Amino acid sequence: MTIEITTLPSGLRIITDAMRDLETASLGVWIGAGSRHESASEHGLSHVLEHMAFKGTTRRSARAIAEEIESAGGDLNAATSSETTAYYARVLASDTGLALDILADILTDSTFDAQELEREKSVIIQEIGAVEDTPDDLVFDMLTDAAFPGQALGRSILGTPERVAGFDRFAIEKYLGRHYAAPSTIIAAAGAVDHARIVEEAGERFAALGAQAAREPEPAFYVGGQKKLKRKLEQTHIVVGFEGRSFHHEEEFALHVFSNALGGGMSSRLFQQVREERGLAYSIYSFHWPYADTGIFGFYAATAPGDVAELMPVALDCMAEAAATLDVAEMERAKAQMKVSLLTALESSSARAEQIARQHLFYGRVLQREEIIGRIDDLTLEEVRRAGLRALSTAPTLAAVGDVSKVMTQARIAERLA
Repeated sequence: MTIEITTLPSGLRIITDAMRDLETASLGVWIGAGSRHESASEHGLSHVLEHMAFKGTTRRSARAIAEEIESAGGDLNAATSSETTAYYARVLASDTGLALDILADILTDSTFDAQELEREKSVIIQEIGAVEDTPDDLVFDMLTDAAFPGQALGRSILGTPERVAGFDRFAIEKYLGRHYAAPSTIIAAAGAVDHARIVEEAGERFAALGAQAAREPEPAFYVGGQKKLKRKLEQTHIVVGFEGRSFHHEEEFALHVFSNALGGGMSSRLFQQVREERGLAYSIYSFHWPYADTGIFGFYAATAPGDVAELMPVALDCMAEAAATLDVAEMERAKAQMKVSLLTALESSSARAEQIARQHLFYGRVLQREEIIGRIDDLTLEEVRRAGLRALSTAPTLAAVGDVSKVMTQARIAERLA
């Protein structure tokens, strides 16, 4: 990796990773603010702002933004998460200046036209409705709500129809001014990029960003709980979660390996036990989501209502047994999966730009691939088992959508694992 990093006097960080033999570049702006930085009255505002960034500036209309980038063969997109918001583009090497100009324009000079805002709020409310109609998405919103009750981290990224409908230009600009500041911002680029040129152009175009760092969000506290939603569906969607590890926890990598061994592939224990041997689910997998100060780990399954009563104890027993009896071969397969996933991502300029931006936001530096692979390789079987056991020893969180009559309660899940 040919990483170059420059921090401007304002605190704006520019990070590039030149990839030889490429003729395109992926670049973007990553803001260290997402849905967990919102107050209760701002729920959904980060996502609204992401949408409104493309709806016109003093120099460009919404249509002009789309036509200008696409006339150069490029594309623009954005994404909001709990802790970050990203705006990014992919263009030919010769058009990185154009991409930076458009990104700077939409982030520092958007007009937030009232009519555009009303139209976009309607679109977002439809997006919220789409999630309500998609149980395998909805169940994860329910999971975080139950795991982090009454906290910003537990609230859905999209917000609620009522909150979204009430936002106006003043609310957007207030949030923008508080969180979109140079010290909270990273411009990252990978592919056919020239670091010095991007530093020069970014420094000029993003000069309007404020220099005062945004306040850190309130610490999150994993609690655990349960949420069940009865609906007439062909399948019951279930997620069982536990407290995971933050980006900074010494067991972060170990819990990732445990999660992969448990339910990360076709050879994993959950897949083999639940799907292959018993045919209880088409889709079942485990996951680990680290955040800045906490995390959540668990498994998802979708099954016929008549199979719920058998699936849940089988999956829970599988988790407990993995923490006690995971063997070296399973661990090595999980490690290999992680390394292939990492190295595959590094072959994509867009994935590399995102990776270096996120790493610098969360770790304060870019992790070299050799360091990451070394940390994975150095993990022992005892460390991986211990990470899984500690996670399973925390209070469980349950979320379920569909016919929930046979879904185990949070208390019964805890008893089973005990």
